[in-house]
Amino acid sequence: MRELVEYIAKNLVDQPDAVRVTEREEDNAFILELTVAPDDMGKVIGKQGRIAKAIRTVVKAATTKSPKKYIVEII
Repeated sequence: MRELVEYIAKNLVDQPDAVRVTEREEDNAFILELTVAPDDMGKVIGKQGRIAKAIRTVVKAATTKSPKKYIVEII
């Protein structure tokens, strides 16, 4: 999942080298922390959070059969 989020984010931003995705585990969930350059933050979040919501939807759809839950946080 980390690679999927990284791929999506790198194709959205102007500075793909600044994209970082870290994964940590808490309770029964994996948390994917997405970090981008400050100038690209708006491109990843989108108007009214639409792009961020779309990224979360893609991750949720890709992990429907997984017993663990994946959460995407944009930092």
